[in-house]
Amino acid sequence: MSFFVFQNKETVEDHVKNPWTVVAATNIYDNPWINLTEFQVINPAGKEGIYGKVSFKNKAVGIVALDETQHTYLVGQYRFTMDTWSWEIPEGGSPLGVDTLESAQRELKEETGLTAKSWKLIQRSHLSNSVSDEEGLVFLAEGLTQGSSNHEDTEKGMKVMKLPFHEAHQMVIDGTITDSLSIIGILRVAGMLDNNKPN
Repeated sequence: MSFFVFQNKETVEDHVKNPWTVVAATNIYDNPWINLTEFQVINPAGKEGIYGKVSFKNKAVGIVALDETQHTYLVGQYRFTMDTWSWEIPEGGSPLGVDTLESAQRELKEETGLTAKSWKLIQRSHLSNSVSDEEGLVFLAEGLTQGSSNHEDTEKGMKVMKLPFHEAHQMVIDGTITDSLSIIGILRVAGMLDNNKPN
């Protein structure tokens, strides 16, 4: 078996061609939020096979809300898909074609009642790229003002927790927080705060 050792990502991207061939595609399922397509393919080994792809009709947006005392906000809800309770950063869906910042501002307000003066996109990610094209974006929101929340029907019973950011970070480290967008956002902000510490 041969392999290459590349010195940088540009060399890899220039070298690698798409090794997959799509023979046919069948729409299996569609609803207002997701689409499932099954592809008949020739895989990178040259063999026939199938591949299922879940396409999302929203981008995922998450918000790490950080106040002047370095407290942040988590929301807790019972997740149908996992059949368990989950603590997460405020997050939701941004319909394709809608400004993701607008959607993040809406989600923060709906779930926590917070508005923010300062917004910064801090991370993009693909949340499960072996089966889905879902893209996630995390924003840092600062300059917070508390108002009233307005939960959607699926969010009834949602709880909001304000806590020191380092405690939220510890919840990621000890596995209490398992939601991928929350882990990505909290670790990203933890790195930013570490880099801003005086030497």
